Amino acid sequence: MKNIQRLLVGCVLMTGLSLPAWAANISKDDYYAAKARAEADLKVEKQKCDSLSGNAKDVCVAQAEGAHKVAIANAEAQYKGTESEAYDARKTKIDADYKVAKERCDDFSGNKKDVCLKEAKAAKVKSEQDAKLARKQEESDGNNKAMNDARHEAANATNDANYKLEKEKCDQYSGDVKDRCIARAKSLYHK
Repeated sequence: MKNIQRLLVGCVLMTGLSLPAWAANISKDDYYAAKARAEADLKVEKQKCDSLSGNAKDVCVAQAEGAHKVAIANAEAQYKGTESEAYDARKTKIDADYKVAKERCDDFSGNKKDVCLKEAKAAKVKSEQDAKLARKQEESDGNNKAMNDARHEAANATNDANYKLEKEKCDQYSGDVKDRCIARAKSLYHK
């Protein structure tokens, strides 16, 4: 049991969730109160965004909506108290962070924007793989083969996302420099 608790704390730290968000069950009244707080917070945060314009406003709205979705998912995870709901809450946080990161990329154009989007995607893939790996460890009951397979799958997915990011960075170059850059990326990520 202590190992599971340590693992849960590790998962929480990896995904940026706070432990009280889903570690213990809450009453139905507390659940509805948390949802109401999330709705009120969304309204306040969106009003703050109204004073902004352009992409800054888009980023602000994405942050507000993401925080709202995360608060609702955390309340649901805490109310239901299941590992499945906890995993869904982690995924909601990852998706919200990704949406905000993509919005921030709209400040750029050309290759800088493409690189920014690939960085956001690589971070999302890494976070998703960490969450999947943590979930698999919770379910594995000491099955080393299952854990090794899960680690291998996570490493491959993260490796692929990082390769795509490095390859995108190479697009700023041309000719031999670009070829060397791509060759370096291939060697780093075993492609």
